[in-house]
Amino acid sequence: MKRILGFIALVFFTLSLHAADDAWLTDYAAAARKASVEHKPMLLDFTGSDWCGWCMKLDREVFSRPEFVSYAKTNLILVKVDFPRDKPQSAAEKHQNEKLAAKYKIEGYPTIVVLNEHGTQIGELGYEEGGAKVWIASLEKVTKKKP
Repeated sequence: MKRILGFIALVFFTLSLHAADDAWLTDYAAAARKASVEHKPMLLDFTGSDWCGWCMKLDREVFSRPEFVSYAKTNLILVKVDFPRDKPQSAAEKHQNEKLAAKYKIEGYPTIVVLNEHGTQIGELGYEEGGAKVWIASLEKVTKKKP
């Protein structure tokens, strides 16, 4: 019985990770349109998803947690701006990501740039100890400010 319950828990955890991953857009222009229509801020995650230890830690401790997934679904438009070493990526996505990194003067990973619904930068975050609830509280301090 314990094995069955363990297996079921593993399946639900895996599905939640895939659901969390599906929420992240990679097309900045499409995300900006969506943010404008839905009147939500955009969260740009500048990451090295397959090599940056702090990026993976942020994803594991915050972005893949049910609290964040639920919060983001209601309150944010998520954009992954990835700089992988081994994951395939189209030339168009690479070019877009390089332009975004230059525009926002990204110097390290992870860097989370927060934009309002009009595309104006309203804040910047990174990894923070304490898990999803602490990170969401820091994000809310940024999004509640008037630009």
